[in-house]
Amino acid sequence: MKIIIPQPLPDHYETLIRRAGYGEHRDRHTPQKSYTRRLTPEFYPRFHVYIEEHGNNVCFNLHLDQKRPSYGGDTSAHSGEYEGPVVEREGERIREFIKNYQTKPSAGDEPNKKGFFSKIFG
Repeated sequence: MKIIIPQPLPDHYETLIRRAGYGEHRDRHTPQKSYTRRLTPEFYPRFHVYIEEHGNNVCFNLHLDQKRPSYGGDTSAHSGEYEGPVVEREGERIREFIKNYQTKPSAGDEPNKKGFFSKIFG
């Protein structure tokens, strides 16, 4: 499933996907960086996202890995699901996360906070 989000994003896409619960994943079979989010304590099944910039858009290419891919010679057998209700729900979760994402206010935007002892002793 491809999730196309127009730029500008509220933060860098790597920051957004990490805050959405994904961790960086490096596969020795491909030089491309990707991100995964486990559904259980086990390594599989997991959501897997590749991110690419295309002009004024960022494309989050999402799929669900059910099991470990089997590589043999020059071919690979991939067990990813690119559509279906589970993938669609996760895609909508990512869209909503980015839509509602709030960056941290800068130091000048925060009200003057008092420390613990200032609150007690004035």
